[in-house]
Amino acid sequence: MQKKSLFLILKILVSSLLIWLLSLSIDFNFSIIRLEEIKYFYLFFALVVFVMLLLNNTVRWRTVMSAIGGTMEFAATLKILYISFFFNQALPSAIGGDAFKIFLTRKSGIGLRESINGVMLERIITLLGLILLVLITQPFLMSTVKDTPLQFIFPTLAVGAIIGIYCLTWLDRLPRVMGDWKIIKGLANIALDTRIFFSSLRFSIFSIVLGITGNILISLMVYFCAKSLSIEVTVVHCLVLVPPVVLILTIPISIGGWGVREGAMIGAFGLVGISGGDAFILSISFGLANLCFSLPGVLFLISGDYKNKGQNEKKNFNDS
Repeated sequence: MQKKSLFLILKILVSSLLIWLLSLSIDFNFSIIRLEEIKYFYLFFALVVFVMLLLNNTVRWRTVMSAIGGTMEFAATLKILYISFFFNQALPSAIGGDAFKIFLTRKSGIGLRESINGVMLERIITLLGLILLVLITQPFLMSTVKDTPLQFIFPTLAVGAIIGIYCLTWLDRLPRVMGDWKIIKGLANIALDTRIFFSSLRFSIFSIVLGITGNILISLMVYFCAKSLSIEVTVVHCLVLVPPVVLILTIPISIGGWGVREGAMIGAFGLVGISGGDAFILSISFGLANLCFSLPGVLFLISGDYKNKGQNEKKNFNDS
């Protein structure tokens, strides 16, 4: 418990320190004017895209759960996902939100194995969709930043991810001696469900497409946040630059990606001539928009209105 508390404190310090250091090196004089003249009309479009993202991710997670035998109602899936959206913004990295998602899924009546493996598989699909989108937009990125190490980083990550997923499917078939290792034993529990999921092209291809679509929607949210601040970026810029930023945010070293996201956005959007101040304010605005849009998820948590009614009815029938 003390170790977890120490990690939490360190992540809070990392986020605070990064934001403070970045703010010291940026001239905000012109960027502050953008905040004073914010166009709320475009934030409404960002909200619409957020709702589309929520629905997209609900269908994706429900598809993954169905593939491994964890049947969930659409309404219950959406509510649990909405709750986890909020905690993804407030807790250390997205992993905190995933832990809460597992807890609520289990509490809604889904089995422990399906709850854990479903969330882990959905995270893998999200990452795979993100990496594929980065690869798809790679030619556009390279036309902007030629002759840099960036040409090799993302293809290498893609190959590494594919190899990692393939290895994951075989972890339950390792020699008995290695299978007794604690970390291998934990990961081996998901190996069978991973094979089942990827052996079904209907489930896996559809989920990966939704993984790509979800990351496109995140890019569109950033675009509308930029338009609300009168920052001159195009949809193509966001589709090319935002996915690598999101990929960097999978590194769990700060609270909800705060600080890391700002630094990554400054670096990414600087490639197309956006000032550090504008990129910083854009990142903060995007983070706050996400936090505000996900606040209704807390109401579902407080009310307890996230139970999987179909699962509960099935359980009651079996009990009788």
